[in-house]
Amino acid sequence: MKVVSERLGHASATIALSVHQHVRPGVGSEAADRFTALPEG
Repeated sequence: MKVVSERLGHASATIALSVHQHVRPGVGSEAADRFTALPEG
């Protein structure tokens, strides 16, 4: 979650969790896979 929150520009993972907690089951893991596949830079 830390990597996702950093990529979204959130100050902490807590903020990312509170903002994005409404995501449907399964969508979160798909999004995590997509974030992982993004090039760094």
